Amino acid sequence: MDMIQAVVLGLVQGLGEFLPISSSAHLVLVPWLMKWADPGLTFDIALHVGTLIAVVVYFWKDWLKLLSKGLTKPKEREGKLFWYLVLATIPGALIGFLLENIAETLFRNPVLIAGMLILLGLILFVVDRKGKKQIDVEHISLKTSFLIGLSQALAIIPGVSRSGITMTTALALGMTREGAARFSFLLSAPIILGAALVKMPKVIANPAMIDASFLMGMAVACIAGLASIGLLLRYVQTKTFLPFVLYRFILGAVVIAVACFRYAA
Repeated sequence: MDMIQAVVLGLVQGLGEFLPISSSAHLVLVPWLMKWADPGLTFDIALHVGTLIAVVVYFWKDWLKLLSKGLTKPKEREGKLFWYLVLATIPGALIGFLLENIAETLFRNPVLIAGMLILLGLILFVVDRKGKKQIDVEHISLKTSFLIGLSQALAIIPGVSRSGITMTTALALGMTREGAARFSFLLSAPIILGAALVKMPKVIANPAMIDASFLMGMAVACIAGLASIGLLLRYVQTKTFLPFVLYRFILGAVVIAVACFRYAA
């Protein structure tokens, strides 16, 4: 992989992981559209480590407070939120582990991905318009946390979007846009960490796999991730998710059109 590809895919991961547009879809579709070779497992780990660093750096004060309260004062608001996040992580982690092989083969079909981009875009549009938007992160319930975490399991299908499905579910359950985004970002840290840890032994066993493109992709994903987190948290304070919905529709339509053209050729 050359440096240009590493930078492009780093941007794709950093932006797509936290915006409701599906990073996993883009990591399949960009090489497919550009006719690039599959970047491989090692580079995938680099990108995930980059976005993990981004979310930990951005929310480090929040995580320190949540961890401290969770261990010392679990009945207080921050303590409860910590354990709610732990609970919400379990369904996605379990489904991801059980269906990992299917996710890396059957679900990587560009037409399926395009369909999921459009379908989840439509659901996000409806929920964003109809949701009550009354609950913030500090007042989230155990039930709401678990349902958001359960929905996260659907993100194993590229095109669904981990951030997209968790924000959509949060909005459907009455959370504010900012609350939905913040809970989604906090929830992303353990799931991204788990995904990286599962694959990391293969890299440790062969450290020569860590080259310049690995480091470049990780750095770009981290910087882009920091930017996208800050951007979305500010954006949703006053605006809707409509631009992301339209982007999903357009990208899905483009992929279907390209697929039809290639299959007909």
